[in-house]
Amino acid sequence: MRDRHTVRDSLHLPVDAVVFEVATVAEPPLPEPGASPRPMPGARRLAEALGRAGVAVHVLAPHHSGASHRDGPSAAELADHLAAAGLGPDLVTVTDGPSAVAGASPARILVVTRCPEKAAGMAAAGHPTVTVVDEPVQRSVLSWLAARVGAFTAASALCAPLDERSAEAARLHHLRLTKPPGSLGRLEAVGAQLAGIAGESPPPVPRPAATAVFAGDHGVHAQGVTPWAQEVTAQMVANFVAGGAAVNVLARQAGAEVVVVDVGVAGEVPVPPVALGDGASRLIDRKVRRGTDDLATGPAMTVDEATRALDAGAEIATALVDGGARCLVTGDMGIANTTPAAALIASLTERPAAAVTGRGAGIDDHLLTRKTALVAAAAARARYQHGDDTLAVLAEVGGLEHAALAGFVIGACALQVPVLIDGVIAAASLLVASRLVPGVERCVIAGHRSVEPGAGAVLSELTLDPMVDLELRLGEGTGAVLALPLVEAAALVLHEMATFDQAGVADKAEALPPGRATPG
Repeated sequence: MRDRHTVRDSLHLPVDAVVFEVATVAEPPLPEPGASPRPMPGARRLAEALGRAGVAVHVLAPHHSGASHRDGPSAAELADHLAAAGLGPDLVTVTDGPSAVAGASPARILVVTRCPEKAAGMAAAGHPTVTVVDEPVQRSVLSWLAARVGAFTAASALCAPLDERSAEAARLHHLRLTKPPGSLGRLEAVGAQLAGIAGESPPPVPRPAATAVFAGDHGVHAQGVTPWAQEVTAQMVANFVAGGAAVNVLARQAGAEVVVVDVGVAGEVPVPPVALGDGASRLIDRKVRRGTDDLATGPAMTVDEATRALDAGAEIATALVDGGARCLVTGDMGIANTTPAAALIASLTERPAAAVTGRGAGIDDHLLTRKTALVAAAAARARYQHGDDTLAVLAEVGGLEHAALAGFVIGACALQVPVLIDGVIAAASLLVASRLVPGVERCVIAGHRSVEPGAGAVLSELTLDPMVDLELRLGEGTGAVLALPLVEAAALVLHEMATFDQAGVADKAEALPPGRATPG
């Protein structure tokens, strides 16, 4: 098998190095007697992401941060301070200034600071600058990159593995809580994952949440793979906006907002789109085209169209987080969209079509046989023509909502916000995202186990354990929304539960007689 093509293989970023003012990545910014330095939330993941993207990461030496040579710490002392905060030389190096960065022109050395005056001075010296004010540092850097290379490419560059130091801190904190170790089961693992995503422990409570329902139509509908009329897609979009669909009901119960994003609905949606803003349910127009072509007879779309849908998904993730969302939920709508989902899964996992093709919205045995044969032929064509070029496979057999959802997941990962995925459509999209940006799946929590076989295949492929199993197969985001309270609980336990010391309860080493593993 050829090596998989990932987005990182073809990143063309407009920067060779980033120089951070120390106050943007660590607190306190300089060594203080008795202080325990710590990274700014997300700083470690940001530094690792930039390094993985081939960008050198530096921190400005103390005399460039407002201290004099005589009164400020030395560069070595600052390096020790950063290392104590988890920003060691494997992630960042201390530099005397942008002019000391070797091998890069001023125009390709980005300076990140909290000081507008310093930014102005650096800009006058020919350096691009980012001024961090009231938002996380990774958001500021993402915005600068996105303006130059697009939302999806920028997000791909800023995805990094979980912050293991923060995840381990959450696991150790669980050992101090008033309960037997491991007794909260999966909630403990999810809490540690949330800490690793955010780069801080305890992790931010993933509330409020926002569900984005991406909608699109599919040319393969003409092959008779579903008894539902294609017009139902537009009609259901109107139902979402009116608040009458299942996902609306469940989202209201969970306290989550719902936005609907038209990336490829073929028909006219009988409600006007609005800009992102206040409101319970909104229709956002990010239409790339009116439905895909028939994947049974040729490519569903062009690579450019797939990329535009990826951009749309990443842009929506950013907009929702900017609007206050601290957890994102995947939703979908598109008549016949389980057929391209199965074709994507079969193509990217090389599993037999019969093992990943399900009944979708409810088809009989005859239609299932026809659908499976179409999936098998399309997946074989995609593998033959494109091998492991994931973007090309996505364009060949995927849907616009699949592409947008993949961008949505990657956008959330770059912003260090957790994503709950729903059923088979979201699973296929996550599989695409994980092939484009390996490791992005670690920022994802599987909301539920869909009865669609393709969803189970993806969970197995990516070693994800679902939060609930209620035999759902509706889509829309319903299963993921149902899991929201459990994910919130995983964070709240780390914030609110008392430790043994706080509660005055003897820990197990003192309380248990010999031979007893747990109390009670």
